[in-house]
Amino acid sequence: MNRTILLFDIEKFGRRDDVQQAFMRRKLHTIVEQSLTAAGANPHAQHREDRGDAVMVLVTPDISKVSLLRVLLKETDDLLRSDNRLTADSAQVRLRVVLAAGEVALDPQPGTLGGAVGHDLNQAFRLLDAEELKTALKRNDRPTAVCVSASVHQSVVRHGYAGVNPEEFREITVQGKEGPLTAWLHSVNEPPSLGASTAAVPPPGTAAPSRAPIRAPGTPRGAFVGGNLVMGNQYGVTGGQVSGDVVMGSKNEGDPR
Repeated sequence: MNRTILLFDIEKFGRRDDVQQAFMRRKLHTIVEQSLTAAGANPHAQHREDRGDAVMVLVTPDISKVSLLRVLLKETDDLLRSDNRLTADSAQVRLRVVLAAGEVALDPQPGTLGGAVGHDLNQAFRLLDAEELKTALKRNDRPTAVCVSASVHQSVVRHGYAGVNPEEFREITVQGKEGPLTAWLHSVNEPPSLGASTAAVPPPGTAAPSRAPIRAPGTPRGAFVGGNLVMGNQYGVTGGQVSGDVVMGSKNEGDPR
């Protein structure tokens, strides 16, 4: 059966203690419930599975992917941001989110929960675990990082529906177990790439090195007082570069001056 695949995963969940993890899981399920409600996905239109630090949701095709993506980009982010303001840093929830679509089969077994299987579902989980998505969340001050599959980008993002700006997505290639996988990462407010080159700027308070003055060829080297270059007798010298004698009276005896 064809389903929209929606995956949520808590960042750095394993670093928290048991009490914090239980609290964060409750927050995760609340955020997922509120997001699905905002997108118009009632309980009959979804199959939801608890994955510990993650939640998987399969949504029926009658629920608009545009509505789901619009909610993920705005409402989900706002809900988390508002909730985290009232939560200690150690228990704040930040989410990696994947929106994909494809064929999924339900194969429940006696005494077990879940049972969703399918190639498209496997590919969606590859995106959820991608280093590119983890890095995007780590380097951004937003509480969510959203990635969409190539099929969702093709059918939804590139058309520029209201609330979905194609220019805010950048293409990435994820190296999965089955080979490279193309996806699109929502990169609004994402800092420049760590590999981006920047112009060298002197540290604050450090003057740029000055170039040595260029002296005209053939200019005699000597003491600079300021003024003109003078040859021979000089009367009333106040400055200048001088070659010869400098006399404040007369060099010749008997001069009446």
